[in-house]
Amino acid sequence: MEEKLSFMERYNRDHQHPMNKLTHAIGIPMIVVSLPVVFWDWKWALALFVLGWIFQFIGHYFEGNPPSFLKNPIFLLVGPLWIIKRMFGFVTGKSKSGA
Repeated sequence: MEEKLSFMERYNRDHQHPMNKLTHAIGIPMIVVSLPVVFWDWKWALALFVLGWIFQFIGHYFEGNPPSFLKNPIFLLVGPLWIIKRMFGFVTGKSKSGA
C-alpha cells in the first residue's frame, strides 16, 4: 500500500540533495520575480525566467530525478511555497532537519 503524503511532503522528499536545495533557492525566486517583471522589461523577465529554470534542471541533475511538476502541475505552486517555508524556518530558527 502506497504511503499518502501531502504535496509539500512529496516535494520535500523529491528535493533532498543539498545542491538541488541550493539551486532551487536561487532558481525559484528568479522565476517568480520574472512574472511581474515582464510588465516592465521583457528582456529582464525572459533572462530571469530562463536562468531560473536552468538552475532548477541543474538541481534535478544532482538529485537524479525529474522536476516534480512533470508528475503534477500543482507542484509549480508548491515549489515557491516550499522555498518560503524553508526561508521562514531558517530566519526563525524553526527549520526541521531535511525540510
